[in-house]
Amino acid sequence: MDYRIEKDSLGELKVPVDAYYGVQVQRAVENFPISGLKPHPDWVKATVLVKKAAALVNNKLKLLDKKKTDAIVKACDEVLGGKFAEQFVVDVFQAGAGTSHNMNANEVLANRAIEILGGKRGDYSVINPNDDVNMAQSTNDLIPTVIRVSSILLVDKFLPVLAELEKSFSKKAKEFDHVIKSGRTHLQDATPIRLGQEFSGYAACVHGHIDRIKQIREDLTHLGIGGTAVGTGVNADPKYREMMPKQLEELTGIPFKQAKNYFEAMQSMAGAASMSGALRNLALDITRIANDLRLLSSGPRTGLAEIKLPAVQPGSSIMPGKVNPSILEMVNMVSFQVIGLDTTVAYATQAGQLELNVMMPVIGFNITFALEIYRNALHVLRVKCVDGIEADEEVCREFAEKSVSIVTALTPHIGYLKAAEVVKEAVKNDKTVREVLLEKNIVDKRLLDDILDAHKLTEVGRH
Repeated sequence: MDYRIEKDSLGELKVPVDAYYGVQVQRAVENFPISGLKPHPDWVKATVLVKKAAALVNNKLKLLDKKKTDAIVKACDEVLGGKFAEQFVVDVFQAGAGTSHNMNANEVLANRAIEILGGKRGDYSVINPNDDVNMAQSTNDLIPTVIRVSSILLVDKFLPVLAELEKSFSKKAKEFDHVIKSGRTHLQDATPIRLGQEFSGYAACVHGHIDRIKQIREDLTHLGIGGTAVGTGVNADPKYREMMPKQLEELTGIPFKQAKNYFEAMQSMAGAASMSGALRNLALDITRIANDLRLLSSGPRTGLAEIKLPAVQPGSSIMPGKVNPSILEMVNMVSFQVIGLDTTVAYATQAGQLELNVMMPVIGFNITFALEIYRNALHVLRVKCVDGIEADEEVCREFAEKSVSIVTALTPHIGYLKAAEVVKEAVKNDKTVREVLLEKNIVDKRLLDDILDAHKLTEVGRH
């Protein structure tokens, strides 16, 4: 036989004989052959951490005996150590609320704990997935908690990558601080700026996003575990909800806290939406920065070519020697994906009714997926692109000197209308603003040299 027979409230079903999951998960496997996508490892880790904490707390409350507790805890530790990952088989698109995923964890842990105690898989008289592993829990308070815990686990790996990206932009800001170039607004000539100043803006932008994500992370430490089915805590000891965050803190080192309102914690996905929205907002800015870098590196002969990007691969199958901004293109695509994932989270967030949001599985999947792919993409952005950017100082200075907008510095001396006339004549006759001003004796040369000093024009109060 390559299967065993298990029974649930709907009847009997064949389960693969070597599976650690059971009948309820087998039904989910058969019901939801949708995407082939399985839960993220940190989603599984967060789930098992909650299961382990629950077993320990229920033991302290004398509701789960030591033998069962020790077996469940050992099973949890094995999963947390990397074993049985292939046993979490429910598609990410599944029944509402995440009951199938919850039972996947319950059944895997129960069957492994049964083995630890010398029993056979499927003999739930030894340890029961619902009565023992799921004791004092409901999918309805477990999954919101897993969303928060898994998000924090992934954010704690994501933030260091963002911090390194900020450092790289800051390093380039110092390296390029002396490089004078033309500013551009509306993609038209603007007053001079230093290349380092542009990069300092990128660094500050990333820093701002780090601060915002940290604040949302703090909000996510408030857990509604202990609300059970609808927030009232039915079937849980009154002390359970107070003890669970403390137990999870012992297991993770993360200072979890009780939800301020357990009904809100189960009804609202605002915390998840905030994290997803923070990633979307970051993606919008990273897209903008990537587009800037692509534009500044355009060329090499017919574009701006003010900066040079590291060459990472041939850029064309037909045009020899062509090199594209491949890393930046990848980053843009991942950014667009993150923005799209947030759109799904937004729709799912508003789709809850009364005491529960049944769309939690897709919320959890999209947030964990976004944090994973964006962490990887931004690491590659730093290592394979930003760290290797070089400036073409000659091109930058040439554009700065040709820019007609440097006449802006003369408006306090000759007036706006006169300055506009100078610009028109310079453009019409393909001359520099300086040449026109000197030819027409509009400004004394010594004063002109002082006013149009490009470096002075990039500093506050020095023009």
